[in-house]
Amino acid sequence: MGIASSSLKKPGERIIEGALAFSGLITILTTVGIIVVLFSESFTFFQQVSIFDFLTDTQWTPLFTQKHYGILPLLMGTFLTTAIAIATALPIGLTIAIYLSEYADKNFRKTVKPALELLAAVPTVVYGFFALTVVTPFLQSIIPGVGSFNALSAGIVMGIMIIPMISSLSEDALHALPKSLREASFGMGATPFQTAFKVAVPAASSGIIVSVILAISRAIGETMVVAIAAGQQPILTFDPRDGVETITAYIVQVSLGDVQHGSIEYKTIYAAGITLFLFTFALNNVSYWVKKKYQEKYE
Repeated sequence: MGIASSSLKKPGERIIEGALAFSGLITILTTVGIIVVLFSESFTFFQQVSIFDFLTDTQWTPLFTQKHYGILPLLMGTFLTTAIAIATALPIGLTIAIYLSEYADKNFRKTVKPALELLAAVPTVVYGFFALTVVTPFLQSIIPGVGSFNALSAGIVMGIMIIPMISSLSEDALHALPKSLREASFGMGATPFQTAFKVAVPAASSGIIVSVILAISRAIGETMVVAIAAGQQPILTFDPRDGVETITAYIVQVSLGDVQHGSIEYKTIYAAGITLFLFTFALNNVSYWVKKKYQEKYE
């Protein structure tokens, strides 16, 4: 039966299937190539630098005379800006998603949702200069001690940047719920507010959690905003008013600098890159596991 149906396919269908298969193969080979390069170059780096020192040293100065290769300052800068971004984006994005799904009429939803998603089309370098020239001066006027480069403004603008991801994916998860759930809730005498927060949001929680995890991955991998607004100061600090350096910003700094290719200093970008890859890979797998384990299925 399968052979017969395959022989009946039109030439155009075979060409499309072949093109799709080729595209999938290119994607897989590209991913494998990236992983191979990251691991091979990182292996040569860790032949010269102890993994223990890499994970525990609190200084990152591979480009200085006294060299230290502790990744903790870069990790702290990355996590600090990401935490600020999620703290900014989550309440705003989730509120927008609930309003569009549970309260807004269809015409308003069709107009506002595409307009909101236009935020994702703005180049990240624009967000970076917005953080540096608008947000940072505003924060300096209301918060004492905010530096010219700081984690706070970079994190806030990153949060604005990932709002469409949280709001759009969460709204899709809420909108996909069967109408019978809401009707049953209203039939039991629940108000729209109770239906939204006690029925719809818990039922769509897997999709909402996945949207947040994907937004975290997006924030961790952001480059231009943190490179422009957060500075290039690899210091271990918990104060968002200070300048910090993230993993991605350091990779840009070395890649665009005059560091000799093949040197131990240059190979630090692969060590930093494999660290970033492992974190984002773990987060993406967590989101897939959450979706598979907690996704509600409705007949």
